[in-house]
This record gives sequence, C-alpha cells and structure tokens, in this order.
Amino acid sequence: MKKIFSIISIISLFYITACAGPANTVDVKQLAKSTKSWDGETLPQYPQGQPEVTILKIRIPAGEKLEIHNHPVINAGVLLQGELTVVAEDNKTLHLKAGDSIVELVNKKHYGKNEGTETAEIIVFYAGIENKPITLK
Repeated sequence: MKKIFSIISIISLFYITACAGPANTVDVKQLAKSTKSWDGETLPQYPQGQPEVTILKIRIPAGEKLEIHNHPVINAGVLLQGELTVVAEDNKTLHLKAGDSIVELVNKKHYGKNEGTETAEIIVFYAGIENKPITLK
C-alpha cells in the first residue's frame, strides 16, 4: 500500500509540474513598427539591388555632437543606455532616453548629440544595398 501511495504521489507531482508550464517564458515587445520616420515623413521605397543588412553599435560620449550627415537607406535603432537628441536640418528635434526606439530619417540631413551625463549607446539596423554607403557626410 505504501508503495502504491508513493507511485501515485510521484505521478501526481509530475502531472502538476508538467501542467504548470515552463518557469521561463518568451516575452516579445514590439519597439517600433512604422511606415514613417520619426519626423512624420513617409519612408522611401527600397532601392534595387542585392540587400545588405548592417547592424552597428554606436557609443557617443557625454557632451559629444556628431557631424551633420544623412542616410540614403532605411534604418532604425534602439537606445540601450544614456540619452540622445537628434536634430533635423529643419530643426525638428527628437529626444531619446534608454529603451526608446527610433525610425531614422532617410535622405535628410541631421545630427545627434549626447546632452546627458553618461555615454549613450545605440544599436542601429540599416537595410541597405551591397556596396552602397549607409551614411553620407
């Protein structure tokens, strides 16, 4: 009788554990989905050619200002740490803090500056074309 009780207890424990599901679950959070860049302009069509994806991790020290530039390709990023301000040629401005996403301007001059007290770190994904630049200064 003791042996049967032990077997039933083990089977019950196994069943309860199996039905409880995994302790760790996958969590998906959409950070950005848009047909427009952050300034409200519609993104251009993808250019013809062999697609080439580039992913950059960019670190901008506190107080640093990037050169004015533009991107001839669609790109988007997520600010991992710090703060970043992006200023377009028409003076439209976007302030980012850690965790914020950005769908960047395409073919429009702009610059970024770190007005915070720590290094800003951003991961940017570029949807480009092989052998074509992703940034023009």
